[in-house]
Amino acid sequence: MSTQIVNSLTANQVKDMFLYVGEKVVESKPLLTKIDSAIGDGDHGIGMSVGFTKADENLKVNDISTVNDVFKTIGMSMISSMGGASGVIFGTMFVGGIKGLDAKETLDLPLLAEIFEKALVAIKTRGKAELGDKTMIDAFQPAVEALKASAANNDSFVEGLRKAELAALEGVEASKDYIAKFGRAKSLGERAVGHQDAGATTVSIIFRSMKEWVEGGDNE
Repeated sequence: MSTQIVNSLTANQVKDMFLYVGEKVVESKPLLTKIDSAIGDGDHGIGMSVGFTKADENLKVNDISTVNDVFKTIGMSMISSMGGASGVIFGTMFVGGIKGLDAKETLDLPLLAEIFEKALVAIKTRGKAELGDKTMIDAFQPAVEALKASAANNDSFVEGLRKAELAALEGVEASKDYIAKFGRAKSLGERAVGHQDAGATTVSIIFRSMKEWVEGGDNE
């Protein structure tokens, strides 16, 4: 896909992009398991693999005609297949932003920023976590803020994703310095410092994979 001309994606292209994202998250299962095993329950990689595998299956068989359909299919697949807090939180990352949204046949940078900004609010409302609590918020919030800034700056779609990926990576790095407020890592106190959060890492993989697909990574 030429990054020179793409400033919006059709619903089918959004579906294909997230099929690629799902593949990359599943491929990252060993890495996510290793990261989560250091301070968590060690099951984050397994859960994300299960969630995205189910999402990929449903994206391929469901009738997809709008961007809303793509996000809803992914989110509901995660919530129904993963269980637990991660399923709800990552499911909300996809369904939380389309609640009440009119049907959209194309996705551009301003709409992506709007969807993920609403999703961020929904995740915070549901999970009660804030920036600095050593959760996926540590990568997701900076990425959303980068998307919003890029949209306001009229950046290209891929440039917005590049900036969001970088912001997410910086958030992952910053999470190493935080004391966990949730999950098993909470009980470790200072001992969790120095370790990155697995959920934040997953968010960075999602944004990196979206960028790769728009750049043509799906054809490599």
